[in-house]
Amino acid sequence: MKFISLSYLFLLLTSLSRKLLKVIVMFCLIITIALIFPTQAKSDSYLENSINLSLMYSGPVYNFGGGGLDIDSAIQWMINQVRGCNSCREKVDVIVIRDSGSDAYNRPILAMDGVDSVETLIISDRRDAQKHNIVDAIENAEVIFFAGGDQCQYLRNYRNTEVDKAVNSVIAKGGAVGGTSAGAMIQSNFVFNACSETVTSKTALNDPYEDISLDEGLFYRQKFQGTVIDTHFYERDRMGRLMTFVARLLRDGISDTALGIGIDEDTSLIVDKSGLAEVVGNGFVYFVLGDHLPEECNPQIPLTFSGFKIWKKGNGETFDLNHRPSIADYQVSVENGELDSSPY
Repeated sequence: MKFISLSYLFLLLTSLSRKLLKVIVMFCLIITIALIFPTQAKSDSYLENSINLSLMYSGPVYNFGGGGLDIDSAIQWMINQVRGCNSCREKVDVIVIRDSGSDAYNRPILAMDGVDSVETLIISDRRDAQKHNIVDAIENAEVIFFAGGDQCQYLRNYRNTEVDKAVNSVIAKGGAVGGTSAGAMIQSNFVFNACSETVTSKTALNDPYEDISLDEGLFYRQKFQGTVIDTHFYERDRMGRLMTFVARLLRDGISDTALGIGIDEDTSLIVDKSGLAEVVGNGFVYFVLGDHLPEECNPQIPLTFSGFKIWKKGNGETFDLNHRPSIADYQVSVENGELDSSPY
C-alpha cells in the first residue's frame, strides 16, 4: 500500500506540473500578443445582437446641435431617416466621435428605437485618425455623431486623415452625420477654428481679423456651400461674431455669398436629403445672409456692413438651404462696430 501511495503521489505531482506549465505558457503567449498587437485607440462600446440587414441608406441627412441639452428626437430622426422608416425592424450602427471625454452617449443612444450598436471612439491625435480599426468602424456605420469639444483639435487631428475620408464615405453612401457644439461647428463649409484667443461679438466687431481664422470644413456637402455655423448662440450673444465671420468670407473673396447659421442651446437643426432644414427644440436658429461686400472690413478697424438679412426660426419651422428666400424676416446693419438694432 505504501508503494501504491508513493506512485500515485508521483503521478499527481507530474500532472500538476504539466498543468502549471500549460498555464505559464498561455500567460506568456497572452503577454506576447498584447505587446505585438497593442490596443490601437481608446474606444468604448455597448453592443446589441447584430441583425445586419444590409440597409439601403436613405440619406444623407444631418443634425446640428447648439450645445447644452441634446435633442434626443433629432438623433432619433437621423436614425429613422437613414433606415427609411419609423418603428420598423431595420436597425443601424452608430459611431460617436470625440477628441476627449467618455462613452456617456452610448447608453442613451443604444436605448433609441432602431439602434443595433453604439461605439464611442475617442480619437485624440492624428495617429489614431489613421488606424485601420478606427477607420473600419466608421465606414461600417450608418450614423456618425460628433460630440462637443474643441473644434481646433477636431480640425488639427482629423483633416486629411483616414477618419476624414471615412466620414465622407458615410455621407456619400447616404448615411447620417450629426454633432453638437464644436461637433456641429465643424460640419459647415467654413469653420471658425478657435485655435487662438476667445473671440466675442464685441471683439470681433471691433476688429474683424484679430484672432479670427476661418478654415475650410472637414466634409463636403453640396447643400452647405458658403455656410459657417456657430453654436451656444443666444446664450453667449454670438450674433456679432457670426456677422463678422460672414463679412470676412465675403471680403476675403472666399465666397460670393455667405450664410451664417447660429444655433441656440437645447436646439437642433435637422436637414433632410433635399436640403430642407427644420428647427427642433426649445430655442431658435438664426440664418444670417451676407449677399454683398462689406463697406469696411479690415484689420484693426471696426466692421461696417449694411443690411445683414436675418431669418429667425423656432421649433417646427423650416428653411430651404437649396432655395434661400429673397425676403428676410428682418435686417440688421453694423456701423463702426455697432449694431443699429437688436439682432435677436
